[in-house]
Amino acid sequence: MTERTARPTQAPHSVRDGRTTAPAAAPTAASAPAPASTRTPASTPTPAPAPAPAPVPSPVLQPLGRVRTDWPRSFAERLTAPLPGVRAMARLAREGAVRPDAEGLRDIPLLPFAPGPLPDAGPDTLAVTWAGHASWILRVGGLTVLTDPVWSRRILGTPARITPVGVRWEDLPPVDAVVISHNHFDHLDAPTLQRLPKDTPVFVPAGLGRWFVRRRFSRVTELDWWEAAELDGVRLEFVPAHHWSKRTLLDTCRSLWGGWVLTDRSGRTVYFAGDTGYGHWFAEIGSRHPGIDLALLPIGAYDPRWWLSDVHTDPEEAVRAFQDLGARRMAPMHWATFVLSSEPVLEPLTRVRSAWERAGLPREDLWDLPVGASRVLVP
Repeated sequence: MTERTARPTQAPHSVRDGRTTAPAAAPTAASAPAPASTRTPASTPTPAPAPAPAPVPSPVLQPLGRVRTDWPRSFAERLTAPLPGVRAMARLAREGAVRPDAEGLRDIPLLPFAPGPLPDAGPDTLAVTWAGHASWILRVGGLTVLTDPVWSRRILGTPARITPVGVRWEDLPPVDAVVISHNHFDHLDAPTLQRLPKDTPVFVPAGLGRWFVRRRFSRVTELDWWEAAELDGVRLEFVPAHHWSKRTLLDTCRSLWGGWVLTDRSGRTVYFAGDTGYGHWFAEIGSRHPGIDLALLPIGAYDPRWWLSDVHTDPEEAVRAFQDLGARRMAPMHWATFVLSSEPVLEPLTRVRSAWERAGLPREDLWDLPVGASRVLVP
C-alpha cells in the first residue's frame, strides 16, 4: 500500500498533487512600537523574527566492527527511574498479578494474525513486516534489517508465545544487518541469533559486544547513545530509552539499552523504540530527527502500572510518545506475542485505537498491523 499521508499537527495541512504542504506559520508577536514622536500614522508594527532553533549536530559516524573494552563497569547512572527494591518485589509476590486471569486470556483466538509474502522492496522503498513482539523485518535503503529477532517458541521464564512467528525463518531474504535494543531475553534470543551467518553485521548497545564476540560473530558494532554507524548508505543511530538491562544475577545494567533510528540515502527514517517507558527522550529524539516517517512503538506489557510504568509504555503513553516525536506514522508492537504482564491480551490494541481517535490523529497513520503483515512506504 502506498502511503502519502501528512504528518499530524495541530494545524491543518493542504495536499497538492499528492504532496503535503504545511500551513503558513502564525505571525509572531509584534515588536514594541516606537515612541509617539517618531511614529507615523500609517506605520504598522513589524513582526519580530522568531529565533532560529540551534541545529543539532549529527553524530560522528563510528567505524564498523567497533567493539570497545573501555566502557564503564555499569550504566546504572543512565537509569531514569530507580529499579524495584525488596518491598516492590514482595508486593508483586503478594499480589501475584503477573499474568492475565482466565477472562483476560479468553481472546487469544482473536489476536490479529495474517501472515503474507514479504513485499518487494528496492533501494527507494521503506517497508516493514511485523514478525511479532519487537521483531521486525525492515527493508530500508536496499537492506534487510532485523530488529530484536526472536523466532523461538519460548523464552526463559515466560509461557510459550500465543501467536506464531509472522514470517517463517526459511522465507526470510538474506539478512544484511541486525539491531539489538538491549539484553532482556524477549529481545536478545540466543537460539535465533545462532541461526544467522557469523559474518552478519550486528549493531548493539554499549557493553553488549562481547556477548556476540563470544558467539563468534565477526562484524559487531557497539554504540553509545547518540552514536551512529553507516552500512551501505543506511545510517543506524543508537538513541536513548527509558529502560534497563539484565540477563543474569550479576550483570544488572552492565550493558546499555536504547532504540534505533535508521535513515536511508534519501532521508527517510524509521525509529525502532525497542523497550521503553514514557519520558523526555521522545521529544529529544524528535528534535534531532524531525519528521520521522515511521515510529515502531511498544504498547503492551504494562500492567500492573505501579510495577511497570517506568519501563513499559501503556497504549495511551505510546500515542503521547508518537506526538512528542513529531513522527508521521506509528506502528504498534510489543504485544500479542508473549504474555509478560497482567493486562487482557487484546486490550493493548483496543486502547491504542481509542487513544489515537481521542487525539484526533488520522486513522490511516496508525499502522496497527496483524502479526505477519507488511506495509510499504514508497516515495
